[in-house]
Amino acid sequence: MKTLTMKDIANLAGVGLTTVSRVINNEPYVNEHTRQRVMEVINKYNYIPNNSARNLKRTRSNTIGVLVKGITNPFFSRMIKVIESEITKHDYTMTLHQVDINDDEIANAISLVNEKRLAGLIFLGGNFSHSQDRFLQLKVPFVLTTIMVDSDKVDKDVFSSVSINDTKESFDAVNYLCRLGHRKIAIIAASQNDTSIGRLRLDGYRLALVRNGIDFDENLLEHGEFTLESGYIAMNRLLDRCEGITCVYAISDFLALGASRAILERGLRIPEDISVMGFDGIDLGEYSTPSITTIAQPGEEMALQSVKILFDLIYKKNTNQHVIFKAKLIERESCREVQQASVQTN
Repeated sequence: MKTLTMKDIANLAGVGLTTVSRVINNEPYVNEHTRQRVMEVINKYNYIPNNSARNLKRTRSNTIGVLVKGITNPFFSRMIKVIESEITKHDYTMTLHQVDINDDEIANAISLVNEKRLAGLIFLGGNFSHSQDRFLQLKVPFVLTTIMVDSDKVDKDVFSSVSINDTKESFDAVNYLCRLGHRKIAIIAASQNDTSIGRLRLDGYRLALVRNGIDFDENLLEHGEFTLESGYIAMNRLLDRCEGITCVYAISDFLALGASRAILERGLRIPEDISVMGFDGIDLGEYSTPSITTIAQPGEEMALQSVKILFDLIYKKNTNQHVIFKAKLIERESCREVQQASVQTN
C-alpha cells in the first residue's frame, strides 16, 4: 500500500484538508466528533505526518510512555511512582498517559510513540483482546503489566509481560472463604465485556466453588467497574434480591470498600453478618473500618520488574520475557468463620 498523504486522510475521513491539518497540529475550531473521526483514520492506517516521519528517522528520545487504564486505582498509583523512579535512574523521563475505559490502548500508544518519539512503553491495566497484527504495529519495546493476553491470538514472543496468576490467586481467595464455612458467597466481578483479569478472577471463583462442592448461582453474581461506586451499587443489588448471603468476594479492594459501605448502611455488621473479601492489597483497605481481608499483589516488585524488562529490551540485553509473581492472602478484620456469624435477614 502506498504511503498515505494528508489528502488521502481527508478523503477517507470525509473532511477537508484544512481540517486534517488542524487535527494533526491540535488546533482549535474542530468539533470533537470530527476530530475523533479523523483520528480514527490516522490510527487505523498508522499515518505519520511528514514532520513526524523526519523526527522518527533521528535517534528516539529518552522518554518512556506509561499508558494506564484505570488511573484512579490506588494500586496503579503506587506502581507508577516506582516506575518513574526507576526510569529516572536510567537517565530517561516518563510521560504518563491515561487511556479511557472504552479506548483502544494500541491506537493510543501508536499516536504517543509518533508524537513523542518514545523509546519504549509500559501498559498498566486494560482489556487486551487485540490481534497479533495489532501488536506488531508497535515499533518500540513494550511491557504489559497486570494484563492478560489470549495466547491463542498472540504469540508470546511478540510481547513481554509481568503479572500474577489471577485465576489461581482468586481460587485461593474463595477457597479460604469456603474453609471458613461460607457456602453462599456472592461475587462482585468486572464488567461483562472484561476479557482480561476480570474474567480470570471470575474463573477462579467458579473453580473454588466446584472444588468445595458448591453450585454456581447466577443470582450471587454482580458486575461493575473497578470503582467504589460500582461496589456500592452492586452490593445493594445483591442485598435486594438475595437472602442468606454470608460473604461477598469483590475482585478489587475498591469494589470491596464500596460493598462494605452498602452493607453497613443496611444496619448489618462486618464480619458478624456478612464477611467481605477484596483483592489487590491497597492501603485504603488496611486502614478502613473494619480492615479488608485481601489478596495482596506485590505491586512494587512488579513495577521494578516491568522497568527492568523494558530496559533489557531497549539495550538489547534480552528478548521478550514473561514473569509471574505470587500474591499473598492477608487476613484482616472483615472475614470470620460462618459458624460465628448470625444469618442475614432482610
